[in-house]
Amino acid sequence: MGELFNTYEDRERAEAYASLEFPGTYWLAFRDLPALLAMHVTGTRALDFGCGSGRSTRFLKGLGFEAAGIDISAEMIARARARDPEGEYLLVGDGDFSALGKRRFDLVMCAFPFDNVPTMERKVGLLRGLGGLLGPHGRVVNLVSSPDIYMHEWASFSTKDYPENHAAKSGDIVRIVMLDVPDRRPVEDVLWTEESYRETYARAGLRVVEVVRPLGEAGDGRAWVSEVGVAPWVVWVLGRE
Repeated sequence: MGELFNTYEDRERAEAYASLEFPGTYWLAFRDLPALLAMHVTGTRALDFGCGSGRSTRFLKGLGFEAAGIDISAEMIARARARDPEGEYLLVGDGDFSALGKRRFDLVMCAFPFDNVPTMERKVGLLRGLGGLLGPHGRVVNLVSSPDIYMHEWASFSTKDYPENHAAKSGDIVRIVMLDVPDRRPVEDVLWTEESYRETYARAGLRVVEVVRPLGEAGDGRAWVSEVGVAPWVVWVLGRE
């Protein structure tokens, strides 16, 4: 089925990304999650899929979840363990969840890994596997980049040097520059539209419970650029069919 496309296996990029917490536009991605999780998740057993350097895993632990993180990048797992020595961070193979044994989770959090999964087949396979890790009332929360993020300027990102993004279709590579880190090489993501995500979830045996598109507000106290009028992120809450 092919290997998972992993932007952050690069050592320099891993180091830059590991230094991030919740600056600028990233803060908006996580702002509404506490209320959303309180509404939809019963229980505290959580898995952070594609945990990277552990930012989202630590976020879940701060909300009271018993969270474990998994990732395919040895560079990122090493940084997660260094930041949180008491945490559980597992290096796994592409699509291989055997390290988790028979554990089941009330929440599977996916904070941006699907921005880098290249095909419908891979997305469906991974999401089907993650759905199989849910407990009886479990939820998958898939936080992804909106296609709009690749077509505007933001507090934390720039796309002005990549006008070809505007013509991109689902499955195409798009480029974006992160402004909150020293590494200004463009990140290559895979564009995936809402229509494509809905088809992906249906094929994976998941149903859409709620969709949130967070917008910036004047009261956020942030120097928003496009965030007030255009949602850079989409948060999908999913359950098993």
